[in-house]
Parts: sequence; C-alpha cells; structure tokens
Amino acid sequence: TNERFYEMAKFQCVDELVKALQPIDPVYCFRKHSLKLSADWFNNNFPGDVLYAVKCNPTEAVVKTLIKNGIKNFDAASIEEIKLVKKLSPESKIYFMHTVKKESSIKEAYFYHGVKAYSFDSKEELDKILKVTNNAKDLELFLRIQTSNEHSEIDLSKKFGASVNEAVSLSKIAKVKSKKFGFSFHVGSQCMHPIAYSKAIKDLGNIIKKSNIIPDIINVGGGFPTTYPDLYPQPIQNYFKEITQALNKLNLTKTPKLICEPGRALVAESGSTIVRVELKKKQHLYINDGTYGSLFDAGTPRFIFPTRAIQIENTPSKRLVPYSFYGPTCDGLDYMKGPFMLPSNINTGDYIEIGQLGAYGMSLRTNFNGFYSNQLHEVQDKPLMSIYEADENQNIKTLFA
Repeated sequence: TNERFYEMAKFQCVDELVKALQPIDPVYCFRKHSLKLSADWFNNNFPGDVLYAVKCNPTEAVVKTLIKNGIKNFDAASIEEIKLVKKLSPESKIYFMHTVKKESSIKEAYFYHGVKAYSFDSKEELDKILKVTNNAKDLELFLRIQTSNEHSEIDLSKKFGASVNEAVSLSKIAKVKSKKFGFSFHVGSQCMHPIAYSKAIKDLGNIIKKSNIIPDIINVGGGFPTTYPDLYPQPIQNYFKEITQALNKLNLTKTPKLICEPGRALVAESGSTIVRVELKKKQHLYINDGTYGSLFDAGTPRFIFPTRAIQIENTPSKRLVPYSFYGPTCDGLDYMKGPFMLPSNINTGDYIEIGQLGAYGMSLRTNFNGFYSNQLHEVQDKPLMSIYEADENQNIKTLFA
C-alpha cells in the first residue's frame, strides 16, 4: 500500500491549511464545532434516544467528538465497529443492527462486549442469535420490517426487512424470547420527505394490530437528510413532528420508547475533502481523489456536492461554470458528473474544497490503483453548507421553527 500517515494538525480555516501544506494527496478536514451543533440539536429535539450510525464516519476523532457532546448510544453493523466504540467509550450502549451477522460476531459482541440489542428480519437470523447467546434472557430483539424507500436517494428496502406476514409470525416468537422487544424500519438514506416515516409507522400499526403485540421500543432508523446544492430537504423538525403525529394516530395502549439512528444528518457538514486539480480538459477536471476515494457518492448515486476553489497563484474568476470530475484511477467509472460550479479560470495546480463529506467520505475510501490518503486535519471555519449553522446571534432552534 502507498498509505502515508500524518499527524493531525489544527488550522483556523481551509485556506490556511492549503497555503501551509500545499498537499499533493487529498486532505480530509473535520470541524468539531459542527459536530457539537448537530449532536446538541438531535439530543435536544428527538423525542427518544439518539444512536449514531457508526458506518457513516468511523474516524476516531469524529466518534470521540460525538461522545464528548452527549451521543451515548451507537448503531453498529459489524464487530469492528463495536470494538471501535468500546475502545473509545466502554460505557456506551451499542445496538448490533445489521440483520445478517456472523455467528462469531454475535458471540464476541454478546460475551466479550456486553451487547444485548440485536436486529433481525428472518427466522434463520433470529434462531442464530438465540443459539449463539445460549437463549440469553437479557436480549433486546428488534424485528426490522420492510417499508417503502420511494422518497429516498438510496434505497435499502430490497435488501432488508420482513414482509407484513413474516413480521406477524416473527414478532410472536421474538416477543417471548426477548427481555425487550422492538420493531425497526429504515426509510432509506437521504430521505427527502417526512411522509416516508408516517407511511412506515402506518405499516407498523398494521403489524401491531395483526400480531396483537405492542413493542417496548420502536426504532425509526436513519435517513434524516442533510442539504446539498440540488437537494434542499424540509427542516428535520418536520420529520420529528411527522413521526410523533403518526405514532399518536396508532392509539396504542402503552407508549413505546423511541430510538433513531442518524448518520448523514449528524456528520455530513462537519467534513470536507481538499483535492488538487491535476489536469484540465475543457469542462472536465482531473483531480487526485474520486469514486474509489471519498467521492463515491458523487459518482454512483451522483450527489452534487458544494465546491469552492482555492487558487494560490490566481484570483478566482467571479464567473462560475459547470465542471465534471475524473478521479485519479485508470477506471472510467471513476467519474463524477456534477455539475460542480467553479471559477472559469480554475487550472492545474489549483485546489478545490468539496463539502458535506463528513458522511461516507472517510468510510468508503479504498487503496485501488495505489491512490489513498489518510491525511486528516481539524479546521475551525464554517462548512460550505449547513442546516445547523446560524449567525452568531441567532438561536439554532429558530432555524427549525
């Protein structure tokens, strides 16, 4: 591997970082202040427990910052994610929410790390959990139901979830076998309409009616959106209202505890990637990071990220024009259509800050073709786009009124 290791440094702003380092490899930046704002907002506004979805950004500095700012619960999908959280915060509660787990992972999670909460969406997975934990009496079992992902940018519904009929029979078995029983669903990543949550809760109500089982806990999953240049979601407060109203309509005889699993909405705006232009061909910029690095979401789901030029030699032109990106590998799939709006005079050797990459940027990097960077630094300026940042004298809650 060509991996290079760097000591993390702190800079006032991205421009200062670029001038000081003039980096040849991509540089990843994170903002503690942004993480504090989003963690505070979720903790103050969500009517239940907030679990951070570790997969979204497992960088130690990010996870530590979230812990420091009151995130006490974690949604883990693998034993490695569980080990990471336990290393940083042994007292945190971990929910093992992948519905397909290795027996060895369940065994290690339960017996070595004290994980009691597990998700499943099939009889085979439920039997596996019970067998490996020796029919433990202290399990929290979550049955994940299938629900529509039509309002989301990334669909998870084909891969996960039990159908209504499966859920009715599975819930009856799991209820007896668990200390606490929960239902969970996921409306898909970057959900653009709150109605997706009320539709899922309506589906859930149907299962509760048919099974006659009121869960102890309802996990409304993740999917809470952030903002991108072409994706302006409603305020997250509207999503919480939709969830609360939909649950009230179920008229349950007891009120289940609520949990959620935000990833993107917690960490996206805290991170950005600094790339260097290696070549310019008309409207195509060849840059030193791409879809095999931190920019997978710009290539495959074709997210348009906010961009800003940092031109050390020239003054940026005020005329912005659309560009596409090619990444550094020899693969034609390493292409990001955009459009990414940048100065008309951007050129080889200039730098670009690409925002909203605190989500999935760090976790999807590969070593393909020998292109890899592990350079992470802290910056203190504001992100390129934000749903949490306000003027210094404006209370954050007024943003969501």
